[in-house]
This record gives sequence, structure tokens and C-alpha cells, in this order.
Amino acid sequence: MVICTPPRLPSPRRRLARGFALIDVIVGGILLAVGLAAILSLGARSLSLHQRGEREVIAASLIDDLLGTVLSDGPKDFPDLHEMRGTCEAPYEDFEFLVEIDEGSSGVPYKVAVTVQHIATGDTWTVETLIAAKLGEEPDPDRMPVEPIDREQRYSDQEEAERNG
Repeated sequence: MVICTPPRLPSPRRRLARGFALIDVIVGGILLAVGLAAILSLGARSLSLHQRGEREVIAASLIDDLLGTVLSDGPKDFPDLHEMRGTCEAPYEDFEFLVEIDEGSSGVPYKVAVTVQHIATGDTWTVETLIAAKLGEEPDPDRMPVEPIDREQRYSDQEEAERNG
């Protein structure tokens, strides 16, 4: 003889515990989604800032190179020797440059402004400075040392001086 017992209904306390567990899972999922969205947003922002920083470093280097060329060739001769505007050479084809030189009067330096622009983003960097005209008769003086520098001898002399004291 088989005795069948009616199925037991869960107690109200158990039903309430199951409801809280479901709410806990839903709240945990929402918190996890918000956290992941924040992390992905921060990752994208950091990548953007990194790329911007790279562009700024390259622009600063290009400006420094252009100003160094103006300084070494002299602000008076620079326009005859180099282009005043254009696209930078490889691997910096993404940048354009503009050099503006306002001639100074007797005893007054030239006002030199160099602008570099990133073509794709439109970011622009400008540096203005004053550069004195080159003096002297010789247009481009020879800047070689009178006698060659013996670096190995100089290094060994320094080591010997440090050992002696």
C-alpha cells in the first residue's frame, strides 16, 4: 500500500527569502554593469589623453626644431633658405607648420612665431620668441673645434682624477 502525501507548500518565510535572493542578484548585476561601464569609460578617456599627449610632444619637438633652425641660420636668412609654411616631413606628415618673422630694427631682435597644427584634429600650438640677428661678416661661420676632441683620453683623465682625489 502506497501512501501519498500532499506536496508541502513552501512556508511564507522561505518564499520571502527567495524573493530577497532574487533582489540581491538583480542589485548585484546592476552594480556590476555600472562598474564595468565606468571602467570602460575610463579606459577610453585614458587612451584619448595618451594620444593627445603624444601629439603635444611631437608638436613641441617640431617647434623646437624650427626655432633651432631659425636661430642657427639667422632670422634674416631663414626665409631665403627654408619654406615658411608647409607640411612637416616624414614621419610627421600629420602636422603643418607656419613660421612668421617680423623684422626688427637696429638693435631690436626679430620677433619669430612658429605655429604647428595637427591636420586631423585641428589642434594648434604656437610659440613666439625674440631672436637677435646674426652678427659678423661671415654668413655661416665654421663651428668646428680648432683641434679634434679625444673623448677616450678625456674620459681616462677624469677617471684618474677621481681615483687620485
